[in-house]
Amino acid sequence: MGIALGSRLAIVTIGLVVWFASDTHAQDGYPSKPVRLVAAAAPGGNPDVLARLLAQKMADAFGKPFVVENVPGAGGVVAAKSVAAAPPDGHVLMLGDSGAMAINVAIDPDVGYDPLKDFAPITALATVPTALVVSPSLPTQLQEFITLARSKSGQMNYGSAGAGSIHHLTMAIFAERAGIDLLHVPYRGGTAMVNGLLTGEIQAGWSGLPNVISLIEAGKLNALCLSVLHRSASISKLATCDEQGLQGFDVATMIGLQAPAGAPAAIIARLQAAVAKALREPGMDERLTTLGIDLQENGTAHYTQFMKDDLERYRALVKKLNLQVKPQ
Repeated sequence: MGIALGSRLAIVTIGLVVWFASDTHAQDGYPSKPVRLVAAAAPGGNPDVLARLLAQKMADAFGKPFVVENVPGAGGVVAAKSVAAAPPDGHVLMLGDSGAMAINVAIDPDVGYDPLKDFAPITALATVPTALVVSPSLPTQLQEFITLARSKSGQMNYGSAGAGSIHHLTMAIFAERAGIDLLHVPYRGGTAMVNGLLTGEIQAGWSGLPNVISLIEAGKLNALCLSVLHRSASISKLATCDEQGLQGFDVATMIGLQAPAGAPAAIIARLQAAVAKALREPGMDERLTTLGIDLQENGTAHYTQFMKDDLERYRALVKKLNLQVKPQ
């Protein structure tokens, strides 16, 4: 005879309870050792700044150290490959931006990792607009800069944080929209690029606001426009490109938190909840705003969809602009 429906339901219910209890118990010991927060940037880069603000709050929440480890190189490729190959137990996490998680793969499909298959998205953290900054010897108005660049086609140069970086792609989009031709000088990181501007090695470049706000205020660099559609509270006097004639110009990088693919769902959920709480603490939003970083914490599902959309967006842009360069 078959088992009665009530008995079958009871067995299924007991099985689910045992499975849930076992799964929960398996995660009770997390973390069992210090957690590595890999920042896909050199010290001072936007992922690094955010990682250091987040590390202590996560350590307080979990009772174990969260140690920031800077892994720069190739626009985030080195960091992404190392984290993708790490054990998926939640003890290695990455703060990666759109450069590491979308642009690199859009430019070079053979980069060595797939952001949609090799990572478990945890949550978005923040968006970071960039500013077009130039040497003080150049015009202080955007349209004047464009006019000058057109008159010296192929003679003026600009720097980026590396071939295939968000800075490189932003300038490629900008140059195409503005009808100008500039020589590209790639650096190893955004800080090195800014130093190149200050020493006169290059004449222009796009930079994250944390690296240049103080230099703009001190008159050491001229800021011409912001790369997104809305002004930043951290430098409200700086108009957007959209406001100055390049309608619809909107390029920013998203920083998010990722784990290696296969990380347990229970750990992902705990990390997402802890990050959400940390980012909502009093003063955190103000602190990040002064650095030119806008909080965007919005959960695992939303961030997963964003990663898919971001990758497709940059694939379309790379195809349109015919960018062939591979990240160095």
